[in-house]
Amino acid sequence: MDTKLMTETARAMVAPGKGLLAADESAGTCKKRFDSVNVESTEENRRAYRELLFTTPGLPEYVSGVILFDETIRQKTKDGVNFAEYLKKNGILPGIKVDGGAHDMALHPGEKVTEGLDGLARRMQEYFAMGARFAKWRAVITIGERIPSRACIEANAHALTRYSAICQEASIVPIVEPEVLLDGNHTVERSEEVHQATLEALFHSLERHGVSLEHVILKASMVVSGKENARQAPVAEVAERTLRVLKRTVPAALPGVVFLSGGQTDENATAHLDAMNRIGGAPWPLTFSYSRALQAVALKAWRGNAANVGTAQKAFHHRAKMNSLAAKGQWTRSLEKEAVAA
Repeated sequence: MDTKLMTETARAMVAPGKGLLAADESAGTCKKRFDSVNVESTEENRRAYRELLFTTPGLPEYVSGVILFDETIRQKTKDGVNFAEYLKKNGILPGIKVDGGAHDMALHPGEKVTEGLDGLARRMQEYFAMGARFAKWRAVITIGERIPSRACIEANAHALTRYSAICQEASIVPIVEPEVLLDGNHTVERSEEVHQATLEALFHSLERHGVSLEHVILKASMVVSGKENARQAPVAEVAERTLRVLKRTVPAALPGVVFLSGGQTDENATAHLDAMNRIGGAPWPLTFSYSRALQAVALKAWRGNAANVGTAQKAFHHRAKMNSLAAKGQWTRSLEKEAVAA
């Protein structure tokens, strides 16, 4: 366990004005996204798309690390350079998604627990050798009638904790991602309650198991209204509620907090992050770890056509820049309009 390396990794992940690109979609998720733009989800198309993202000019100015999928960390650029090595050479940290996905939780209808702990220690050693310096594990918490249950929250907290311990033994910084889904018609007040209960359980578990909080990054969802609720909390309220929950539950020892976009629009994900950083006063850096909210514009512009790579990279670069500004509390909606006009 190399604490010096993990300290350096964690600091670099949340460097000022930088965030993470989540490019860890499974083949199944990739297929859904590729289907939306009529692109066949072959291994080569997935490789080409990831290369488009990773080789975007100027990306290291805004992106500190990339979360890779198992397939992707084994792939190479068209020039034969392994993706992890390419990213490292360009000042971007390679990371790896290691969970086995959320599965139905026995005796708890409508709830999920994330699997993938079996053999994880061996896989972590392999990923470290391949260049990965941080990892990610996602848990899913659903809000519904009489859920989430305490059992679901605690089962996922325990899995996140065991994963974190295994990461740190391999000198890999764990990202813990207890995502509270925005699916449903729940109020923003209910969302805040569930976020607080989820994060309290997670950090109590991490502490009990001796996980080094100085070497853990939280990937948090934002306290938003259920997407089917008639009242959608405005940006300022989402920022205030999210910050309040984090300050109540997340130890100041953490190196940083990164946010997932979780089904928000591109601009809303940016606006919420910006609003939190404008409020200020948090003991940790607050930045982004977005997948769709960074990539969607690039995928739509690319559409599987090599001739569109430049246009797609320009669109992707813009979203990365906007979120970099939001991480510093310097984003405005007028910047989006200026980009459209340009």
